[in-house]
Amino acid sequence: MLIQVYQTSWVDNFRKIKAVLEETLQPLNVSIEHVGSTAVPHLAAKPIIDIDIIYDENTAFEDIKIGLEKRSYFHNGNQGISNRDVFKRDKMLVLHPVLDEIVHHLYVCLSGSEAVQRHILLRDYLLENEDARVYYQNLKYAIAEEVHQDKKHYAALKEVKTKDFIDGIIEKGKK
Repeated sequence: MLIQVYQTSWVDNFRKIKAVLEETLQPLNVSIEHVGSTAVPHLAAKPIIDIDIIYDENTAFEDIKIGLEKRSYFHNGNQGISNRDVFKRDKMLVLHPVLDEIVHHLYVCLSGSEAVQRHILLRDYLLENEDARVYYQNLKYAIAEEVHQDKKHYAALKEVKTKDFIDGIIEKGKK
């Protein structure tokens, strides 16, 4: 199944990755946030840990990039979203027992950017609102079923079918 019931191990997995990233990026002034559905207890999700490394204008993006490259991450552009850069692991360089064991998406985001706001506002709203969490979960299950558990088709359809729901939450959160 593409969507799995919530697993408490997702929080532990985030903590393990966060510890490695904090060590890697020391002494840079960044915060590391667990975002996405795996950050919300009792919310079914794809078992992929979404992580935002958040930096402010006093920290150079290039310094973060250099630090991550030391852990065999490579910069994969912003994929069309400003102030949110995607980093992926190059497992061919050096294997890492945590970073290669736990499936994750890594984003580097400018503090206060729309990308960070969307991630945090959505996460926090779903943490505080059970009805919204259940609705979102049911929507994700329905989408996965509609695309016959196909990852690529799921991602594309989820973007379309959850847009109004997520935009509504973001608007509520900004007020």
